[in-house]
Amino acid sequence: MVASDVKSLVHSVKLSSVVPGKVTPNNTVHELTSMDLAMKLHYLRGLYFFRSDAAQGLTNFDLKKPMAYWLELYPTASGRIGRSETERPVIKCNDSGIRIVEAQCDRSLDEWLAATKEDGGWELQDLLVHSEVLGPALGFSPMIYVQFTWFACGGICVGLSWTHVLGDAFAASSFINMWGQMMAGHAPPKPLHTLVPERPAYPAESGLGTAPSTIKRVNPVGDCWLVVNNCKLATYSIHITMQQLDHIMGKYGLFGESKTSHFELLSALIWKSLSKIRGDNGPKVVTVCENNVRRELNPLPLNGMGLSRAEVNFLAAEEEVSDLARLIAEAVNENGSIEEMVEKDDGKQDYIAHGANLTFVNLEGADVYGLELKGRKPIFANYTISGVGDEGVVLVLPGPGNGNEKGGGFGRTVTMVLPHAQMAQIRKEINETWGLLPCPTDRATASDIETYSASKEK
Repeated sequence: MVASDVKSLVHSVKLSSVVPGKVTPNNTVHELTSMDLAMKLHYLRGLYFFRSDAAQGLTNFDLKKPMAYWLELYPTASGRIGRSETERPVIKCNDSGIRIVEAQCDRSLDEWLAATKEDGGWELQDLLVHSEVLGPALGFSPMIYVQFTWFACGGICVGLSWTHVLGDAFAASSFINMWGQMMAGHAPPKPLHTLVPERPAYPAESGLGTAPSTIKRVNPVGDCWLVVNNCKLATYSIHITMQQLDHIMGKYGLFGESKTSHFELLSALIWKSLSKIRGDNGPKVVTVCENNVRRELNPLPLNGMGLSRAEVNFLAAEEEVSDLARLIAEAVNENGSIEEMVEKDDGKQDYIAHGANLTFVNLEGADVYGLELKGRKPIFANYTISGVGDEGVVLVLPGPGNGNEKGGGFGRTVTMVLPHAQMAQIRKEINETWGLLPCPTDRATASDIETYSASKEK
């Protein structure tokens, strides 16, 4: 929750709805997959910050104008949750639409980004993205909110609130990127592609029929799809340049013949750090969440991530970073077991995936800088997950610049949702052990990302 003394920073809030331009055939129902239902209590929140040159001359009407045509492509986005005859959740594609939030902020974009230095900025950032959950009136709860917050300088933040049951972060970013394409007058191919999750080769010892450890059942939530936590969670982001990543790779001997990815390296470092902080209660089993489909241009949304298990026999704090990175790379996929369990429950049980164990989400390949306004990309974009279990989640995303690594590059953004009581310790561990600077939204000033990154490369 945001403290009452900062709520007034974003004001003049107006709500409206946008529906598809064409009527979907009557009684169109989208059957949710087992992986959809495994994600039903999670929500994705995306933020896209644009300077005034990207928004100059635009109005809220201009931003909403292409949405009716945009939503024609995505019948589920405008739908509402219903129940089948067996009480299994489904999406009724009834053209109820998405909700639009229009708001104003009296601060400039630079002032806002400077003010977010405290606690990684997410207490303030929550004001820029609508945070409603589905229910208790499921038949009236929008699946998606898009918020436009205008700053005093003419800059804008586009906030996306996306129900994870619709699809993963790749799907969410592709969805909002399509809106940008249609804003620019680029018509998409029709129909959009349907992707099929790859079926991994499960090792014999993983054993379909065994209970997966990467998700867990929780007490039934009924028609209010909300996770009840046992501890307060906090969110924090850091930006890591390519030069810093190269330095860390060399420090742990992961150059040369090593095929360790940046995701595996960063996940291993955080796993080890949290194990040191938590002591005997440190995570011995973690969940690795990575892309499980061949992503194509303009796909229909789906939950196409694979959930895999990695574990150590002793404390992760005592393991070498290179060994933890190897375990993450070799994590055992449990999607088959998850699907089997959810199917047996026939959608009548509730689960959490993100935060059931400490969870690492690989979004290195997601096009989170693909949204453009007037041909301009956001100066900073980020995603987080809400509805996270007590063990927490870590997302590894492309850094500012959409992966353009020229001249040292823009590296990675790491966003962590962890127990509040441990956040100060993990930040201290990162600063002392890694020697990293905070992410762009933590800076005392918010000059262009290019200047920021260049200054760190010197």
